[in-house]
Amino acid sequence: MIGAGIVGASAAIELLRDGHRVSIIEPGEPGGEQAASYGNAGWLSPCSVVPLATPGMWREVPQYLADPLGPLAIRWRHLPELLPWLVRFLRAGGTVAQVEATARALRALIADAPERHRRLAGEAGVADLIERQGLLYVYQSRADFLADGLAWRLRRDNGVQWIELDEDELRQREPELDRRYRFGALVEAGAHCLDPGAYVAALVRHAKALGATLLRTSGFGFEIIGRRLSAVRAPGGAIPCDRAVIAAGIRSKPLARAAGDRIPLETERGYHALILDPAAGPRHPTMPSDGRMAITRMRGGLRVAGQVELAGLNAAPDWRRAKILLEHAARAYPALGRKLGPERVRFWMGHRPATPDGLPCIGPAVGCPDVLHAYGHGHIGLASGPMTGRLVADLIGEHAPVIDPVPYSPRRFR
Repeated sequence: MIGAGIVGASAAIELLRDGHRVSIIEPGEPGGEQAASYGNAGWLSPCSVVPLATPGMWREVPQYLADPLGPLAIRWRHLPELLPWLVRFLRAGGTVAQVEATARALRALIADAPERHRRLAGEAGVADLIERQGLLYVYQSRADFLADGLAWRLRRDNGVQWIELDEDELRQREPELDRRYRFGALVEAGAHCLDPGAYVAALVRHAKALGATLLRTSGFGFEIIGRRLSAVRAPGGAIPCDRAVIAAGIRSKPLARAAGDRIPLETERGYHALILDPAAGPRHPTMPSDGRMAITRMRGGLRVAGQVELAGLNAAPDWRRAKILLEHAARAYPALGRKLGPERVRFWMGHRPATPDGLPCIGPAVGCPDVLHAYGHGHIGLASGPMTGRLVADLIGEHAPVIDPVPYSPRRFR
């Protein structure tokens, strides 16, 4: 297993259950700040079936280039290297039929995410890290909600149910929310994780307790003879194995190439602001429609997470983007902004591994069937980790797969 994020940890546990011997290759601290699993919004949402690219989005590209602080931004100097991925991204959302197919494939990965995480956290001894309070989307009016009609139709068509809240009902549930929000949609089936980093670390500890070996190194290639795998190449020498799973997040691209596949993987850089000891905030994890960020009470404080920045892997963070999240949160919860000094705020930036069609890459490498891809989950990495782990174990064990693996196959990029 190359990678100890949510996907790698979940897959390792499932493989161990099936009787396999498992080594986890991870140079960093499992659940540490270097990992995308650490810094996300913590949402375990059955709603997350709406891909980022939707029909007509190509018209917005000039705005994304012009506004470096918008909710989706593209840094000019990285445009040439991003252009092939960006073209495929816009084409993937070119028609309603394409978006509907993507939504169905995403739904299969996250439909029962809250329950799968509840069970997994319980087995790992951290049941208290998963809470099921529902997830709340708030709008300034019902008309604004209706204007978001494609997204909510995709959710409804994929089995998501919600409760519509008028102004009075919304105020009763969220008394500290700014009064400009007068309509809400509460997805009661949703859950959230109170500390994603600690959760992933606990899952890796659980995998070790089940018999996994954690190797603190990095994999950079494979020894393949006649299309059969014999080892993973690492700085300290080859690590013998007969199967390997690439679950290294944004670092998976060169590994995929080493296995014979050219996967169009890019980083959707995301930011968060963590407010320590917040003076106000939501009772439910909440997403204001005008900010497009998730505001969630977590064990360490109030986390405000969101933003998509296309700027490559090595560009320096633009911390103005994290400050924008903070400003949005203070407008959504006015009491939050009082006495909010820099000593009470922490900023973070991480890399969501994203394919242009919005679906992860899960399945055997074309160049070597002993190497399995398991990355590229974009915005649903935490939620979809347990289902991906089960699918990986089924594919390696040659069992009937828990869900249809075809939509996620790396062959779609050939």
